Amino acid sequence: MRIALGVEYDGTDFLGWQRLNSGRTVQGVLEQALSFVAATPVEVVCAGRTDAGVHARCQVVHFDAPVERADRSWLLGTNSRLPDDVCVRWLQRVPGDFHARFSARARRYRYSLLNRAVRPALDARFVAWERLPLDAARMQQAARHLLGEHDFSAFRTVACQAPNPVRTIHSLEVSRDGDRIGFDIQANAFLHHMVRNIVGSLLPVGLGEREPDWVRDVLQSRDRKLAGPTAPSQGLTFLHPSYPGEWQLPAEVTL
Repeated sequence: MRIALGVEYDGTDFLGWQRLNSGRTVQGVLEQALSFVAATPVEVVCAGRTDAGVHARCQVVHFDAPVERADRSWLLGTNSRLPDDVCVRWLQRVPGDFHARFSARARRYRYSLLNRAVRPALDARFVAWERLPLDAARMQQAARHLLGEHDFSAFRTVACQAPNPVRTIHSLEVSRDGDRIGFDIQANAFLHHMVRNIVGSLLPVGLGEREPDWVRDVLQSRDRKLAGPTAPSQGLTFLHPSYPGEWQLPAEVTL
């Protein structure tokens, strides 16, 4: 029996999603909790791996249950064994050909930034900070150059292992609400550090250091050295992947 989970986590104190030989990871603590409920090892597959310090509102994972347990036992038992910064929000049994990663048609992220003269305190774990004034309209103008299918080599880390740098950005919206700026981006998939490198390249435009068309030139160059710096991890949240309706998953992860 294959089971899908919706998982929420604060990534601040994790070394990222992926299980490592040493160090605290989201996959590691989730598999430990599920294995306790199953009384045998359980391995999970996620929709999209997140880096150290990156959060998730609804990461979707699947696993093949090695034993039969009631849905309530899987959900409550797993949450009882998880640390406070991770929880399973929902659980659903799915067909055996469902795959958390390969069945997804899109992923959506939000980058949150506090734009004021003084640093954050209460929200410091979940927002990045820029003390100088930013022009959200200029950044939105620059962001339009990134829509559609492109080679995003200029916006991925040199350590990225993806064999193909071509991705399709469906939407990229930059908005301001008071002293908060949000970067909402949806694509079919993302390269390593792609969102944070895009944000890091929009910020010089917002600061007036670069013109909006500069982002187009960086994209076309395919040269990471020409792009802006990687934005800090704490501002990034993986909102959710999206799946076709045939899988009958919760509405928030259904196209």
